[in-house]
Amino acid sequence: MTTEPAPVPAPSPPAGGADPAARPPAPRAYRHWIDGAWHQPALGHYPITDPATEALLGHAPEGSAAEIDTAVRAARAAQEAWADKDPRERARVLERIAEVLTAHGPALLPLLQAETGATVKVARGMQLPTAADRFRRYARGALEPDVLPLAPQPVGASALAPGGLIGAAAVRRPVGVVGCITSYNFPVVNLAGKVAPALAVGNAVVCKPAPQDPLSCLELGPLLREAGLPDGLFNVVTGSGPGPGEALVAHPDIDMISFTGSTSVGKQIAGNAGRDMKRTLMELGGKGAALVLDDAVGRAREAALGSVASTWTFHSGQICTAPTRVLVHDSLHDEFVTALARYASALTPGDPTNERTVLGPVISAAQRDRIEAYIAAARAQGATVLVGGERPAAPGTGFYVAPTLLTGVTPEMTVAREELFGPVVVVLPFADDDEAVRIANSTPYGLYDYVFSGDTGRAWRLAGRLRSGNVGINTVQRHPETPFGGCKESGVGRDGGSFGLHAYSELQSIVWPS
Repeated sequence: MTTEPAPVPAPSPPAGGADPAARPPAPRAYRHWIDGAWHQPALGHYPITDPATEALLGHAPEGSAAEIDTAVRAARAAQEAWADKDPRERARVLERIAEVLTAHGPALLPLLQAETGATVKVARGMQLPTAADRFRRYARGALEPDVLPLAPQPVGASALAPGGLIGAAAVRRPVGVVGCITSYNFPVVNLAGKVAPALAVGNAVVCKPAPQDPLSCLELGPLLREAGLPDGLFNVVTGSGPGPGEALVAHPDIDMISFTGSTSVGKQIAGNAGRDMKRTLMELGGKGAALVLDDAVGRAREAALGSVASTWTFHSGQICTAPTRVLVHDSLHDEFVTALARYASALTPGDPTNERTVLGPVISAAQRDRIEAYIAAARAQGATVLVGGERPAAPGTGFYVAPTLLTGVTPEMTVAREELFGPVVVVLPFADDDEAVRIANSTPYGLYDYVFSGDTGRAWRLAGRLRSGNVGINTVQRHPETPFGGCKESGVGRDGGSFGLHAYSELQSIVWPS
């Protein structure tokens, strides 16, 4: 074990085109971050590559059950004292974390961009700044009331106890030690969305980032320590396979698992966590439906086109809330498809460090191959590949998928039912609102749907018929205070805003005679 901090990459260059200086420094071997210090991995390392260039970025530590145990023990030892602190002290530390992340953001950005393959716009605007915002939000959250007084109730005498006027309160208490398992698309943001509310209410965390891009998450360790977070409250153990995550879920001293990722993995985690009755927060896959109604003209039509196009241009479709299924009324279908095809045909994949690039790579060769297999299967099932469908000739390296538009798709086709997590849009026609709702609700998912209409009252009523945790009306924009989560196979529980405080708390009822 050593305590020296990891070196942080050099600052990113000024805005402009592609620049070699935008790349992170020479690759090096990382270690786990446990109890406020770097820990040499017993099982060695595995390589992390840049999905745009396929160049080696560094070596991440391979985690073991023993290292998970060390991290959990450190978290358990630190948690009670943290929970006992005045909430104002927890708020000060979280606010300081936001300040440190903001200060170090330019230096950390090249590494984060390189390991995720995010474009400049996404990396600079929505990765580290959003992470800092989440810590800042839950600095305020630490000060929100945690006691809900309940009106006294007259209760008659019984064999249980004498009667009287009984007072009560519901009190939010920390869960304890939370295991955070995160996704690869927004590694630092996703981690911050779990860690910040968990710390705000007095928990400790042990984090297992996605195997594809964990280096920036490891870099957070010394930054949180610099901000004044006591040792043991934030721990990061990485690994290339399922072993560390499985050990985290199974550990008897883990009180809660917060997971973001695929539905298939989420089901395994939920089953294993259920054996010990661990609390779970599961944010899983999505197959977002964008319903374009017959009155979606003018601004509603433009909003629909721009929103659907974001599937191609926003992190190459690697987002669970993307409107990947477009349900278009028969009267608008041909015109809408033509407009989408024109837009998709104009997009060119390119180097994500170039500010002009809007379509970067997907995270790995395995993910690229998976998406291509879905497209091939759709073609075999009778769908028409109107745009894309072939691997781009340029750039010559990297894991790129061409922006793809599929028509002639039916609700029963695999490509219309399963999450691809890539720059692929499928279009399905419908005749009336009832059919649109049936198609939208026909998948196992229920995370985020959209309704585009010139009549927002009509859209509101239609939203109530969608089995989805979230519905956007004429926008794909998010509201930071809304409860976020899905129904059906898109997950269990809600976080976001003040709901995030409840997600990482236990409610304790206290009752007394008045």
